[in-house]
Amino acid sequence: MAAVYSGISLKLKSKTTSWEDKLKLAHFAWISHQCFLPNKEQVLLDWARQSLVAFYKKKLELKEGIVERLWIYIDNILHSRKLQNLLKDGKTINLQISLVKIINERIAEFFLPGSQRNICAVLSCCQGILSTPALAVIYTAKQELMVALLSQLCWVACRQPEGAVVAQLFEVIHLALGYYLSLQQQQVNPRRTFGDLTEHLLQPCLILRHLLSEGTWTQAGQNQLRQVLSRDVRSQIEAVLRGGVFRPELLSSYQQELLDQQQGDAKMGAMKNLLAPMDTVITRLVDPGYCAPSLHATVVANSVALLYKLFLDAYYKEGTQLLCFQALPRLFGCLRISHLQEEQTKALSLSDWTSELLVVEQLLSSVANSNIYNIAADRIRHGEVQFRFYRRLAELLINHSQAHVPAWFRCLKTLMSLNHLILEPDLDDLLASAWIDAEVTEFRTKKAQEALIHTLFQTYAKLRQVPRLFEEVLGVICRPAAEALRQPVLTAGPSAVLCACLPELPLSQVLDTWSLVLEKFQSLVLPCLQSDADMALKSLSLSSLLHCIMFSMRSLDSSTPLPVIRRMECTMERMLGELLRPLLALLLDTLGPDPELWLQKVGDAALLLSYTWAQVDTMFSLNCSRYHSVSGALTGVALGTSNLPPLLPGVEAQQWKKIEKLTAQFNSLGKYCLEQLYLQKMKRTVMQPGFQSEEALQSLRCDAAFIIGSGRESLTQRTMAGWDGQVGTVSTLTYPVAHWHLVVSNFTILMSYLCPDDVRHLASVLLRTLPMSKAQEGSVDEEPYITLEKISRAILDSPLFPEMQSLHSAFLMCMTGRCSSILCSGAQSDPTLLSQQLPWLFEKDHMAVAYWENRFAKVGPEGTEPRGEVSQNLLSLVKSDFPIQLEGEQLESILGLLEVFSTLELDSLLPPCHVHCFLLLLSMAVSKLGHSCSSSLALKFLMTCYRLLGYLQRGKSARSVFKIMYVSDIFELVLTSLFKASARFLLETDAPSWLEFLQVVGTFVEELMQMLVQIKLSLVLNFQKITAFLSSCKQYTEAASGRQLETHNALGRQLLLVSLTKLCQVLGPFLKERKLGQEAPTALPGLLQQAVQQMGAVLQLCSSLGVQAHCLPSALIPAVCALLEADLSQCCRDGGPKSSQVTADTLISHAALYQDAYSKILSELPALARRQQSFQAALRFLTLFFSAPELHPETDSVFTSMFHSVREVLADPEIPVQAAEDIERDLGALFTQMLEAGSTENFRVVMQCILQGLDVSNMWKADLQAVLSAVTLLKLLLNCPISAEKASLLWCACPQIVTALMLLSREACQEQPVPLPVVGPILDVLAAVLRQGEETISNPHHVSLAFGILLTVPLEHLKPPEYGSLFLRMHSVLFTILQCHPKVMLKAISSFLNSFNRLVFSVVREGRQKDKGSPDDLPVVLDCARLVERMYSHIAARAEDFTVFSPFMVAQYVSEVQKVTLYPAVKSMLQEGIYLVLDLCIEPDIQFLRASLQPGARDVFKELYNDYLKYHKAKHEGEKRYTV
Repeated sequence: MAAVYSGISLKLKSKTTSWEDKLKLAHFAWISHQCFLPNKEQVLLDWARQSLVAFYKKKLELKEGIVERLWIYIDNILHSRKLQNLLKDGKTINLQISLVKIINERIAEFFLPGSQRNICAVLSCCQGILSTPALAVIYTAKQELMVALLSQLCWVACRQPEGAVVAQLFEVIHLALGYYLSLQQQQVNPRRTFGDLTEHLLQPCLILRHLLSEGTWTQAGQNQLRQVLSRDVRSQIEAVLRGGVFRPELLSSYQQELLDQQQGDAKMGAMKNLLAPMDTVITRLVDPGYCAPSLHATVVANSVALLYKLFLDAYYKEGTQLLCFQALPRLFGCLRISHLQEEQTKALSLSDWTSELLVVEQLLSSVANSNIYNIAADRIRHGEVQFRFYRRLAELLINHSQAHVPAWFRCLKTLMSLNHLILEPDLDDLLASAWIDAEVTEFRTKKAQEALIHTLFQTYAKLRQVPRLFEEVLGVICRPAAEALRQPVLTAGPSAVLCACLPELPLSQVLDTWSLVLEKFQSLVLPCLQSDADMALKSLSLSSLLHCIMFSMRSLDSSTPLPVIRRMECTMERMLGELLRPLLALLLDTLGPDPELWLQKVGDAALLLSYTWAQVDTMFSLNCSRYHSVSGALTGVALGTSNLPPLLPGVEAQQWKKIEKLTAQFNSLGKYCLEQLYLQKMKRTVMQPGFQSEEALQSLRCDAAFIIGSGRESLTQRTMAGWDGQVGTVSTLTYPVAHWHLVVSNFTILMSYLCPDDVRHLASVLLRTLPMSKAQEGSVDEEPYITLEKISRAILDSPLFPEMQSLHSAFLMCMTGRCSSILCSGAQSDPTLLSQQLPWLFEKDHMAVAYWENRFAKVGPEGTEPRGEVSQNLLSLVKSDFPIQLEGEQLESILGLLEVFSTLELDSLLPPCHVHCFLLLLSMAVSKLGHSCSSSLALKFLMTCYRLLGYLQRGKSARSVFKIMYVSDIFELVLTSLFKASARFLLETDAPSWLEFLQVVGTFVEELMQMLVQIKLSLVLNFQKITAFLSSCKQYTEAASGRQLETHNALGRQLLLVSLTKLCQVLGPFLKERKLGQEAPTALPGLLQQAVQQMGAVLQLCSSLGVQAHCLPSALIPAVCALLEADLSQCCRDGGPKSSQVTADTLISHAALYQDAYSKILSELPALARRQQSFQAALRFLTLFFSAPELHPETDSVFTSMFHSVREVLADPEIPVQAAEDIERDLGALFTQMLEAGSTENFRVVMQCILQGLDVSNMWKADLQAVLSAVTLLKLLLNCPISAEKASLLWCACPQIVTALMLLSREACQEQPVPLPVVGPILDVLAAVLRQGEETISNPHHVSLAFGILLTVPLEHLKPPEYGSLFLRMHSVLFTILQCHPKVMLKAISSFLNSFNRLVFSVVREGRQKDKGSPDDLPVVLDCARLVERMYSHIAARAEDFTVFSPFMVAQYVSEVQKVTLYPAVKSMLQEGIYLVLDLCIEPDIQFLRASLQPGARDVFKELYNDYLKYHKAKHEGEKRYTV
């Protein structure tokens, strides 16, 4: 055969052979084992290479398709497994330089537009070479080839290609960068590396890094490049730049360039050979020709920050601070903003400013974080070279204010933190542009502004120069300016800064600042206020500032020095006499019928200062007994009309009346402050001993009425405005929010003095401003503003709301009134007639309903006729034609109100209120529903009504309803209305909404009957009426003709079944547990028997109608279960042979029904598992069915059928994890019954199935559900009581089980990601096996296998809930071994400690303080730390076993802890545990630890041991003194 193919080499070189045939022959020769050529692989590769080289050198003409196929041929060879095997075997394949050169040339051509032919094949060839080290040597042996390749690849990527080529291109770049990095590290000539990088790679690498940082190929929706690959390439580029431009060997060159040039031209002769690396880099960086003009500026900006960061990483150390600084101005000069002062560039756009300022921020942050700027060293040694640069930068930033850019504020903040003198010469301009005159609206910008102002005040507070700062602030405020265009001076951010700063200042500085504001106010503003709107606005700004100062400063107290108190008194008197009274006098002298804007603003300022003065004066009087107020003392004689506290000292009541008239015309700050003044007056009044006098009470009522009435009109118009909570920002828009906030915040004071009309007004406002839908509630701003909706929602959610009984009652009245009005709007009869039929809809007070209680006061079992009047009237209306019909829009409105109802505490209402609400809700529930109401909306409405009715009837006043209505009447009323309503529902009987509705209705009627049983209220009478009503529902016990009629009957039949089921479930257990009087034994069992018979008849009808159906409707399953339970309980309860025979006959008569239900439930059990309620009922039925052998079919084994159905459920992959855990709990009772009644052979079948499921081959086949099913079955089995014979079978298989669990766990933990739903249950089962096998597991080896499982389970890279769950299970296994198998633990103590240390180390890792992550994750780690502490305590309790190992445990703990910074709470718990281990250490152990630990760990141990001696051992020794 060799002779046949020996001529292939000649044919490939022959000119007569067509290229098509040559390619076929070459392909055949490569893949065929029958073709023998000397050095075949090299020959074929050389042929393809020579062909391509000849083509590209114009020595050979080839078609484009042939060229492409040649590239593909080479690519196939390079990627073939055959070539890889040959190279592994040591065979040498030589790639010629000519091949890699043409690869480089082709890649270089791809950079040109329109030259992208064969790009994928060429890149794939390049990838094949670079991914094989034996072939990549052709590049690594000659650095120029690698540099050229990498340069061209980066330039191609900079053209931003699209499509499939992107991922391939970046894979090649990733490989090439990796090789180039290794070449860099091996290169001994730093100048060559620097030259290669700056000449060929710097520019394309910087562009490429910028594009990757911007997410050019990783944006959502493109998915062209993986995030991980993008991040890796970006990191590699940074490493290349660091290794080429900032090598350690170049430090001297940078020093010569950046430092020696500062010393003049003395060394110019010696600098002729200077490398000048910084100039070279900057020249290449700012060169405008290497990228598009639109991209150039952003590439330069981003690169400046990167280069400076890399420079600091490479060269920053102690002593190089000046060098590191000198690089900063050079790089900063690359930015466009550095030339703005010289007017070399045009004005920049906002986006340009944003990008460049972000870079400046990064540069300054690097300076601050690295401690490059030392003020003293810069001034003494370097002639303030740094300071002058920062001053120029500060001037640039302030002269070109950019208050819309957050980074601008952050740059100024960093400069301030470096040295306040940098900004102090321009402090006034800084305050004006960054605060007073800044128009800041965006949330992030506000946060940045707040941080700058905070740094400003914090700095000047440390310098004790806050008055100096305020002097500049006042100077800016008082400058001539268009005040109307200014933002409020003290919004939430600046105000919060002042509130944080001023309490820390000495009172003397606060008083200096206060006096300064007063002086400016008196000298510059007060004389010019008359008719000057600008001055009036300035007065308001100064008032806001003074308010913030006075409210934020430290209060006087008993420890305040007397001179400070006296100075404070003088300042308060001066403010009152020289500022407040003149302002109020100006206000009173110029009052007219149509007040001007300036007068309104002066009024705002005057009233703000008045309120502030009164509040502060009261606070000083309360906190400091030595303070003498102008207003007089707070305590004194009983109050009369003459000595009631005034609003403000020296201002007459008549003057206040005039001021009230002025403020009433505007919804402004003045009106709000006047309300605060009246509130302050109320507080001063109630603090007097005689506030209960008639005059004082009358004054309090008048003041409260004024506060409520002042804002009454503003609250009628609902506003969506948000208020930041600052007094200075109250305006016409925000006044309603501020007023409502003031009222709500002071409910506890106001509520006692409000008249009923005001209380009703507040309740109506509360109802009107509540968000009635989730959409309204969720539409919150980005900023934490206060709105009417938020305030009202906070009241409703407050635990104090039910305590304010008058408001709670009024609010409930408003709610019921609104609901009643909607119901009345749907009336279809005359209102007068409706008021007679449903009088509670027209009651305006709950107490009006109380007459029913008096009228029907007789509650005993003999009270018959009067009590049923209301229900009989309602019942007659429902049966005939209910006078109210609700349409869809009305239902939506009522549902919104019912949502609010559901948040109230309806279980604590007073009886009249309870009855009123019950009747109203019942009226809603039985109302007719119009044709515009969809079935889904109607069901939602009815479910809400019955849920609330059930909630009411669980309350303390539930019995009050039974004074006017019988339980049986309510039952009949509800069922009658529901039967009529169900006739209009267009629903399937298994629709989820219908099943949920049945559950709600069933719960309500069950609770009604349970209460009837509990209070024993005419039991026989009520149950007779209930049973009689259910028996009268004949239309649902007969088949109907017509599909639509049958659907309606099916829904009504299910309602009837739910009612009968609940009746049996209430009456059956009651008869079983209690012995009744003479009447009950003869009546109630008969009623129960009657209900059972009717339920059986209905179920048999349903069964016959659905005979073709393969599944049982979900609503029928609880009914069948209840029927079987009732039949079985009667068999057990009936005594005599006659009665036993009757009940047995009944059971047999229903046998076909039960067997049909059994077969259908078994077949659909996996589907039912997704609906918990139905599944629970199905399992309950199967448990009962299994306990009745007479019902079992003769042809099939019930045990086997049930067991296989349970296995199907557990093996169903579509069941969610949480549902699977719920199923496991529900299966317990069934499994217990099966194992108890099953034979030993049945048990063997179960064990065989479990062992088959635990086979490791299931993991290999990825059949996780089979494994999970077996593990769950084993867990159920271990929780069931079993006989001794079955237990012996179980424990005989124990070795096989533990081994299987170990193998399964090992295989599962090798998967990525780890299948936690399998690993967790394996650990649970392992712990249960070890716990229950304490006496039966005889071989220690089988216990030791558990350590193999614990050491393989991963605890890294898990979400907090997953980590907590896995940790708890591993701890449970470990603790079980410690407690139940101590001897095994001692023999394998190293494995035990290794397993435990994994838990400890994981807590240390998860408990570290992270830059990212939610604080909500911490509780999980704390729980795990608590378990570690407990395990340490158990170890310490076995001192004799662990003493030898205690120093090693401490050493491992310390070595791990020194790597991280733990959260204090986690650290505290772990230390408490390790202290117990230190108790086991003797002195030689401590010396050993001190000597053997590494330096970092030694410091941690020293601190730990000192804390141990100080806190733990000292306490322990102290306790020993008191022990015997």
